[in-house]
Amino acid sequence: MEWFTSSGYWLSRLVLQRGLAAVYLIAFLTAATQARALIGERGLTPAPRFLARVPFRRSPSLFHLYYSDRFFTALAWLGAALAAAVLAGAADDVPLWAAMAAWLALWLLYLSIVNVGQVWYGFGWESLLLEAGFLAVFLGNERTAPPVLMLWLLRWLLFRLEFGAGLIKLRGDRCWRDLTCLYYHHETQPMPNPLSWYFHHLPKRLHRVETAANHVAQLVVPLALFTPQPAASVAAGIIVVTQLWLVASGNFSWLNWVTILLALAAVDGRMAAGVLPLPAPPPLPAPPVWYEVLVAAVFVFVAVLSYWPARNLLSGRQLMNYSFNPLHLVNTYGAFGSVSRSRQEVVIEGTDEPALTPDTVWKEYEFRGKPGDVRRMPRQFAPYHLRLDWMMWFAGISSAYARSWFTPLVGKLLVNDPATLKLLRASPFPDAPPTHIRARLYLYRFTTRRERRAGGGWWHRTLIGEFLPPVRLEEVHPPGP
Repeated sequence: MEWFTSSGYWLSRLVLQRGLAAVYLIAFLTAATQARALIGERGLTPAPRFLARVPFRRSPSLFHLYYSDRFFTALAWLGAALAAAVLAGAADDVPLWAAMAAWLALWLLYLSIVNVGQVWYGFGWESLLLEAGFLAVFLGNERTAPPVLMLWLLRWLLFRLEFGAGLIKLRGDRCWRDLTCLYYHHETQPMPNPLSWYFHHLPKRLHRVETAANHVAQLVVPLALFTPQPAASVAAGIIVVTQLWLVASGNFSWLNWVTILLALAAVDGRMAAGVLPLPAPPPLPAPPVWYEVLVAAVFVFVAVLSYWPARNLLSGRQLMNYSFNPLHLVNTYGAFGSVSRSRQEVVIEGTDEPALTPDTVWKEYEFRGKPGDVRRMPRQFAPYHLRLDWMMWFAGISSAYARSWFTPLVGKLLVNDPATLKLLRASPFPDAPPTHIRARLYLYRFTTRRERRAGGGWWHRTLIGEFLPPVRLEEVHPPGP
């Protein structure tokens, strides 16, 4: 079937697949280095406890067969090694079926992690990586030209991602409609980066232009993804530029990078070669019949599953970042349906004094990414994902977000748990654990230009009140009878 493949998208597929392999590599590294403290057998929300109460049909995972911290870490490093091999081109050096098996293994391994990750893996980019990774299984390799049906499904995924995010904004916070959300967003976003302070201090008129441009990029441009070339390629280029703007202004894990990769599914390499020095596609053989049948079946399968997210887009009660099935296929997406006008940060402090007095000296715990020390410049971590730091941002919004894990976190700090301390930038008690821990809630704002020039640091903070009163280990982990 001549219509089944299009060699003009050979280079787009190559970059897309290598890019997805790089994201998989980062995702597996994140799991290997953070999961023991978060969901390990003695973690903040232990996976064994979750597996005991949630059946396989609701949360498919290899860990339903067996779980131990050592086994989890081994599978995470196996996923990282396989992703690195695919990134290096191994999937293009093997038969088509073997390449598909490698991509399927990556998807299955990461699905197993996400489905036991609980609150730490409840972010939209987890489902996005799984959905994109599933479609990558059927994109083929250098043994065949890219299948057109899979390219259309990738565009459909990109459309839902962008259009859904645009709709949730218009239906949500009023500031998106009056174009004022970016007066606050750069300051109150979950994890600012080194340029966020500068973005925040752009003129308000430019912030309004940014917001209007975002609406165009998310609500108008995605429609052109389904139009003939070169319009589809131009639409993809606009999406790439807007995503790079977001990369420059914040830390959103791999969300922006996967979006950029998905946009390549709409870029016709033959047309791009007319303006850029790109290589011509090599001669590619016709795909085998079994492959054509399989791709067609997957296309129909995804089309059927698309009913629920399509209905969600049209619903006045649109869900954001929601999976309609435990395989995380054909999801709904969206971000920042509401924007905080102020930034509240939970600051954890400890003391090693045996008895508390009004003169007790409290020392702060420093996190890697979230604001703490007002003089410390925000760092760039994305596409790496600091899961605890992100959840601390949610805790500042409402203590309800921290109900399942904050008390266990305090307990770990009271015993200087090594795995937990590795998630932090620094502990003020490196030699012996503190006797008491407390948490206070602060209002943070970026300093003004004048304050910054006067040596006032990057942030200014004001104490709001108590988040957690001082507690000892016995109060967090009472002794048994």
